[in-house]
Amino acid sequence: MTTPRSVRFEEGVLSRLDRYVKEHPGSSSSSVANMFIDESLRVYEHPGVMFRPGPTGRRAALSGGPDVWEVIAALNAIRDENPGLDGDLLAEEVATVTGLSASRVVVALRYYVAYPDEIDDRIASNRDVAEREEQLWAAQQNLLRRPKT
Repeated sequence: MTTPRSVRFEEGVLSRLDRYVKEHPGSSSSSVANMFIDESLRVYEHPGVMFRPGPTGRRAALSGGPDVWEVIAALNAIRDENPGLDGDLLAEEVATVTGLSASRVVVALRYYVAYPDEIDDRIASNRDVAEREEQLWAAQQNLLRRPKT
């Protein structure tokens, strides 16, 4: 549910907001302001997290590092391979596998705990895209095979 709120922007901020909206068809000043304010508050709450754009939309990432979903996907894969691993040992293994420091893994875990649906949806979406692409590749390879006579 949205609640109207009057906000005054400095002229330079308003100019950049208008430019962003023009460069992103389908967006509005209100939706863009909401997105950037939400992201800024999340960054404030979770130091070390930033948001980056991409073909599938904006997503949470570690500053100078991988997307948060990638860290959580690695954690899930490690847990699937070694269900007995937990606590600090699991976090250490995630750090080893991802090449991140333990403190950066904690940043990703902390963000995930605050926004699990966002990250789980991103993981599921990426898995769906990968499966679809693999099916298309297999069909393409099948099409390119020489028919047996």
